[in-house]
Amino acid sequence: GRGAEVYQRTCIACHGQRGRGAPPAFPPLDGSDWIMDDPALPIRIVLHGLQGPVRVGGTEFRNVMAPLGAVLSDAEIADVLTYVRQQWSNDAAPVTEADVAAVRAETAGRDEPWTGAELGR
Repeated sequence: GRGAEVYQRTCIACHGQRGRGAPPAFPPLDGSDWIMDDPALPIRIVLHGLQGPVRVGGTEFRNVMAPLGAVLSDAEIADVLTYVRQQWSNDAAPVTEADVAAVRAETAGRDEPWTGAELGR
């Protein structure tokens, strides 16, 4: 599907074929509460990036994820996050294009990657 295609093109190099990441450089997406909880969290991360240190699944990650909001459309972000939220062991609700558009509008002035602290993590 469309989400899988975006994942192959954009996410797989760091997060891996099975969403397991590459600790301690890149965090896993499979089984991650960062992905499964409120979809606004991964939407913010995809739009604006994330800078460590962050803790995912008990492991600390200090890398930086590049912002993808200028590269991916709202539909592509919705598709890839729906894919990731429903792939491997994950089972969470789909993300809609409207969800992404709302977060994009709400965070429009943001020009640097989020920190874990800013995201309440």
